[in-house]
Amino acid sequence: MRIAIAQINPTLADFEFNKEKILNFIHQAQQRKCELVVFPECTLFGYHPFDLLERSTLVAQQEAQLKDLLKKIPKNIGVIFGLITKNSKKLGRPYFNSAVFVAQGQKPKFFHKQLLPTGDVFDEARFIEPGDVAKNYFQWRGKKFFLTICEDIWAWPDNKGFSAYKVNPLAKVKKKKIDMVINLSASPYHLGKMKKREYVAQKTAAYFNAPILYANLVGAQDEIIFDGGSFVLDKKGKKILSCQQFEEDINVIDTETKEVWHKTAKISVVEELRRALVLGIRDFCHKTGLKNIHLGLSGGIDSAVVLALAVDALGPACVKAVGLPGPFNAPESLTLAKQLAKNLGVEFKTVEITSMYEEVVASLEKGLGLSGFGLVHENLQARLRGISLMALSNKDNSLLLTTGNKSEYAAGYSTLYGDMCGGLAPLGDLTKEQVYALARHYNAQDELIPKYIIDRPPSAELRPNQKDQDSLPPYEDLDKSVQYLVENSGAAKTATDKWLLPVLMRTEFKRWQAPPILKVSKHSFGRGRRYPIAHKARA
Repeated sequence: MRIAIAQINPTLADFEFNKEKILNFIHQAQQRKCELVVFPECTLFGYHPFDLLERSTLVAQQEAQLKDLLKKIPKNIGVIFGLITKNSKKLGRPYFNSAVFVAQGQKPKFFHKQLLPTGDVFDEARFIEPGDVAKNYFQWRGKKFFLTICEDIWAWPDNKGFSAYKVNPLAKVKKKKIDMVINLSASPYHLGKMKKREYVAQKTAAYFNAPILYANLVGAQDEIIFDGGSFVLDKKGKKILSCQQFEEDINVIDTETKEVWHKTAKISVVEELRRALVLGIRDFCHKTGLKNIHLGLSGGIDSAVVLALAVDALGPACVKAVGLPGPFNAPESLTLAKQLAKNLGVEFKTVEITSMYEEVVASLEKGLGLSGFGLVHENLQARLRGISLMALSNKDNSLLLTTGNKSEYAAGYSTLYGDMCGGLAPLGDLTKEQVYALARHYNAQDELIPKYIIDRPPSAELRPNQKDQDSLPPYEDLDKSVQYLVENSGAAKTATDKWLLPVLMRTEFKRWQAPPILKVSKHSFGRGRRYPIAHKARA
């Protein structure tokens, strides 16, 4: 049998758009002589809906598009895709996270997800009723299949014997001889996630003594990035098909000959990171209807990398950079910013904040009795830059990208209503070293980012001769502590850990007010991290 994986990028609650995309990929599979085409989890509704499921009218709209889609399924091909369905029973939660198998002339067959994730960015059990995976056998064209949805295959103990689930539902399934396990997934990306997916898929293939097809969603939804990378493993766990990461793709396998339609090239870790962030920015704009983006370009490393990512995401014509020189900026900062904008073909504007700063300081001295130079003066400059950048948002209906990184956010080294202004934080889950790695990656073939931006010591330039390391531990130490304390919830051991942990705990109020942060690590700031603000925890 020739089977296609249709790895598509749906838009949440745009049901007609998703329906037409599904039909388009069905026809592509048909052109490739396929008898079955498999789409990822929740492709008709989009994923993750979260509290949109409070609105029953949206599920009704999806049902209307489902009926229309079923009428248009072409002959001689079976189709599997994910959607939200109603729970008709009076007890339990109102919906199922479902998959449906459809073919012309046959009654649709529905399957329901059993394991409902509630950790990290997930909260499916809020509205979704568990299904019974044991019922998920079906046949098509003489072949026997067993269908699972995402988390259903994730209850295997890891290499250390740990599982987040007390019971593995697959272990309770009465095993039958089958030709293939199918898994529809919407598995969020983070660095290293693919190895985990392959592990649980290998365990599932071995358990059923059958190959497994893993169809994963691609695209971004708010902070969450879905990288695709769908694959097929043979029953021994060897990968025999893979789809592209971070883009829509369709690939085909012949189950008899093991021939595939195309092969994918492996990419480096830093290129993987770049593609993830570019997809996150692009989809955030496209799915919110914003066509233009801008940012403050300081002549520093963080804003330089954000500008390069923004241009990759939308193209230079849709991106503006703004220089915001103040009383303590080094002259070369503006020169470097202009050169980078020129290198990337981006329009550059300059808004001088010194005169605004002097006027506000004079008013504060008179009204509040402000005297001497201190934190008020530093944060005032950052906030005047924020005001200027938000003015451009209002003027051009443009999305402001913030440029702070994870190490700065962890240390509270950011200004509310200043450099934290904006609608999306592309670097908010990257350590400083990862930012530098991306900059070097962009310069691998040519000096796109001026070398001095990479070489100069980082500085907020809010007071004379300021350097980040005047206020922070060395970034190489801080980055390690951020990864250890935030991503692994470790107990403070090193001197930097012991410096950072109390700072991390008392600055949570800033991160609650940060823009959405694109998630690329296993534990990012934002939706998946639910720390309170008011507490006395310091350990």
